Amino acid sequence: MNWLEFEELAFEKGYKSVCGVDEAGRGPLAGPVCAAAVILPRGMIIEGVNDSKKLSEKKREALFEVIKAEAASYSIAYASVQEIEEMNILNATMLAMKRAVEGLDIKADFAMIDGNRLPDLSIDSEYIIKGDARSMSIACASILAKVSRDRLLYEYAEEYPQYHFDKHKGYGTKLHVEALREYGPCPYHRMSFLGKILK
Repeated sequence: MNWLEFEELAFEKGYKSVCGVDEAGRGPLAGPVCAAAVILPRGMIIEGVNDSKKLSEKKREALFEVIKAEAASYSIAYASVQEIEEMNILNATMLAMKRAVEGLDIKADFAMIDGNRLPDLSIDSEYIIKGDARSMSIACASILAKVSRDRLLYEYAEEYPQYHFDKHKGYGTKLHVEALREYGPCPYHRMSFLGKILK
């Protein structure tokens, strides 16, 4: 498999600064959605990187530090629970991705977006379905987004231990749903996601 196929195609078209973009946290019942953008030096493959969902938490944590050290530039951004509620999760995800790209300290001139939609960017972009398993830059972005969001949920767990955010990261597991039914929602919950659970 060629992890750099999409990056090289962009370079061959004349782009100089290519970033990969991915998100974490579209599906959970609580917490913000997080996005990351990563620009790698041309030709770089970081050993061990894969789609973040295929890696253990320990491996993701280790790679998080390597990616930050090796990337030419990276940016991590969020859309808040309030923004998710106001504009829906899809639009909030696009907003987080836009913020991540705009937050890069080296300006990208081309963005590769994981998924099947494009955020509203001021630079050229393309989406790549299952990009986190096909592009090194997007896979790196998926790890930064996932680890950053998980760390935030660990903080929530200290603040609201009754919900066990450290165990499920806000996803709708049996443990989480039972806690919601017992204690009701906290300020970090996405009320629009809880309709069926709280009936």
